[in-house]
Amino acid sequence: MAQVQANEAAPHAGPADQHGSMGHLPLPSTVQKRQILWPYLISLLTIHALALLAFIPWLFSWTGVALAVCGLYLFGTLGINLCYHRLLTHRSFACPLWLERFFATIGVCCLQDTPGRWVAIHRFHHQHSDEQEDPHSPLVTFFWGHMGWLLVKNERLNSVATYERYARDVLRDPFYFRLEKHLLWAWVYLAHAVLFYMIGFAIGWAWNGEYMEGVQFGLSLLVWGVFVRTVAVWHITWSVNSVTHMWGYQNYPTGENSRNNFFVGLVSNGEGWHNNHHADQRSAAHGHRWFEFDVTYITIWILQKIGLAWDVIKPSPRLHLHEKPATLGDAIGEP
Repeated sequence: MAQVQANEAAPHAGPADQHGSMGHLPLPSTVQKRQILWPYLISLLTIHALALLAFIPWLFSWTGVALAVCGLYLFGTLGINLCYHRLLTHRSFACPLWLERFFATIGVCCLQDTPGRWVAIHRFHHQHSDEQEDPHSPLVTFFWGHMGWLLVKNERLNSVATYERYARDVLRDPFYFRLEKHLLWAWVYLAHAVLFYMIGFAIGWAWNGEYMEGVQFGLSLLVWGVFVRTVAVWHITWSVNSVTHMWGYQNYPTGENSRNNFFVGLVSNGEGWHNNHHADQRSAAHGHRWFEFDVTYITIWILQKIGLAWDVIKPSPRLHLHEKPATLGDAIGEP
């Protein structure tokens, strides 16, 4: 596990407690707002533009729409929620290594950076939630918390020291370390996009006997099954960073601005019960009330029942005492 001293991560009251609204935090001190991360900006603009091709009737197919909807679960819920977040970041459960790597690979297909970087940033966020050094607090501005933080250089997030401190346990695995090199994670995303097109092209050509029918069907699967789904999963994930630190209700006093947001909780398959998560970071279950539906946890529960998950962390009894939230060490399983 990453070597983090628990007492260094103890939460305390910050601007969110005092104001609870946007515009009360300066940018993180290590942000260089004039240094735009052009690869990120170009990628975000390009994928958003390609997703808009869905409005062209010729590129529509019900199969493509079905793939986009199913992809929200396959790639977003399994890849990001279950693997990147609850498994790799918080070690909320354990599973076979082959299954972990499968989930991580489909997480990479969401184009949300490498597992190691995602884990490091998220653990850092928990340590500094809604304080100035929080990488993506919407208390700076809503746009900053939602996606603006991705577009400019933050020296701390790119430092070897940050990876060493917050993601050492992940990068110790050669599988994850290789993904950091030579933009391998980006090539994985590109390969899966090509695969969507080629499968669609083959089916369309074989089914209708026309070359252009294959091109049309392949492009429909690419646009809807890859680009539309990627953009949707992006904004669902980003809404957890932004919306659920602004609007909703709190089950627990956590010393920062995390909220449970009903809409985000549903569209994200459980990630939107964010106050619950900040109160008990290692718990595999984010929904704590009967109406807080958590599809991601239900998936973990099913995996446990069939023997593919174990050491599943349940909500802590201390929550009934309304104590302060877990430290960063608790969040990543540090003894």
